[in-house]
Amino acid sequence: MAKKFPLQPAHPERICWGCDRYCPAESLACGNGADRTQHPSEVWGDDWHAFGGWKVEGDTAVAVEPEVLIHRS
Repeated sequence: MAKKFPLQPAHPERICWGCDRYCPAESLACGNGADRTQHPSEVWGDDWHAFGGWKVEGDTAVAVEPEVLIHRS
C-alpha cells in the first residue's frame, strides 16, 4: 500500500515527491541524477487537491482510481 500523500507539507522543497520513498532533495535514491519531483502544491497552488481524482482524509490525500465511462450510442 502506498503512503498517504500530505496535502500541504511544511517544506515541500526539501523532499522529492516522485515515488513512495520521499527522499531528501540532496540524496535522491531512484533518480539517477534526475531533478527532484515537485509537490503538487508547488506547481498548482494550495488548492491542488480540489481538482482531479483525489480523496481527502484529514490532512492527507489518496489517489482515487479513475472511473471507466462507457458511452453507448
